[in-house]
Amino acid sequence: MEGNTAKKLELVRNEENNSKMPLKRVLAYASTDTAGNLLYCTLTSFIMYFYTDVFGISIASAGLILLIARIFDALDAPIWGLVIDHTRTKWGKNRPYWLWLSVPFGVMVFLSFLAPDLSASAKFTYALITYILAGVVYTGIGTPITAILPNLTNNSTERVRLNSWRSNGGMIGYLITASFTLPLVSFFGKGNDKLGFQVTVGIYAVIAIALLLFAFAGTKEINTKSIKSIPIKQSLGAVKGNWPWITLVLAFIFYWLGNTARTSTVIYYSEYNLGNKNLASILNGLVVFQMVSITILPFIVKRFLKTHTQIIGFVIAAIGQIIIAFAGSSASMVIFGWIVASIGTGIAVTLPFAMLSDTVDYGEWKTGIRASGFLTAIGSSFCIKLGSGLGSFIPSIIMEKAGYVANVTQSATSLAAIKFCFTWLPAIFFIVGAIIMLNYTKYEKNEANVRKQLS
Repeated sequence: MEGNTAKKLELVRNEENNSKMPLKRVLAYASTDTAGNLLYCTLTSFIMYFYTDVFGISIASAGLILLIARIFDALDAPIWGLVIDHTRTKWGKNRPYWLWLSVPFGVMVFLSFLAPDLSASAKFTYALITYILAGVVYTGIGTPITAILPNLTNNSTERVRLNSWRSNGGMIGYLITASFTLPLVSFFGKGNDKLGFQVTVGIYAVIAIALLLFAFAGTKEINTKSIKSIPIKQSLGAVKGNWPWITLVLAFIFYWLGNTARTSTVIYYSEYNLGNKNLASILNGLVVFQMVSITILPFIVKRFLKTHTQIIGFVIAAIGQIIIAFAGSSASMVIFGWIVASIGTGIAVTLPFAMLSDTVDYGEWKTGIRASGFLTAIGSSFCIKLGSGLGSFIPSIIMEKAGYVANVTQSATSLAAIKFCFTWLPAIFFIVGAIIMLNYTKYEKNEANVRKQLS
């Protein structure tokens, strides 16, 4: 009897390892990032501009808000990871958070763009509280998106496929907000940008809530019954000696530093340096080229190491930024450089999410602890929030020191600072990320041995 039971269990494991995910579950998983990016990318891409040019907060105060929020991010991401590692429900350990936090997520991002008529100090306080709370709730949404991946399938190839679909879903969310936010603000506001942002973000919030509820209903977790709750001390111990995870986290932070620096300053560069504010919507819409590289990514990693592919993505992104730096006032060359950079960032943003699952396996092999929630919380949500926050904060400080003042003709020094933040600063961050990834190669070559010993 025991032998027959063992054979049946082995058959089940083989089926789980080799089975292809149903399309409904794939789409449901992809919708998580569509919802997350629709709101969070709106927050990170436009909040600094909204604070300075719409809400009436000085750029120095806006930068301080972003900096304080990063301190909270250093605390909430690990906490969310520990909470998820200790979650046990009939629905699983990750997907319930899409049900529980979908409405709070939409509400908090909407409130961040509400812009009530307050005094200067009250505006600062209101913006700080709403921005921090929106970020905290997003971490509760975003952490399970990556943490659930090892529990959706045991098939490594399917994990890459799922992650590519998820990334394309995220690109759709980002494409919507990047391309249509400013036109919708103009359409609904009719000259009143405050009203325009309120209506636009309100619509995004409703769509995001619906998508998260679909994600909750359409996904299914496996492996959770066999995984016991991990003491907090052991979760922290899962980091010890997990150098591939540490390497990936550092590289991913530099990706988000570079990408957010370019997306948060594109509207400033378009309006003040090129004199064409609408060009920002065109450039943001061209992020669709990220979907090209994301779509072909599963085929690329079959031929090349994931590490080398990630480095190529960083390098292409940096080259695109350098092209923009030398484009001058030529809108066509700026567009060309933006497309090149988008192809690179499409690669660089996608692979780390799939590679995090491999570092979870490495951590279990190294320490005997499988702290998927804790490791992926820091490896995904923390990296996104730290990188995107500092990616907005650093340009705000540079622009403030250069004398930027909202809604006036900028000085030569201010224009030079905006150009540096939009072109060279992201390129520097991307190159540093590529250099860090060089350390990952030796760990990737050992992955087959790690999985073999774990199985």
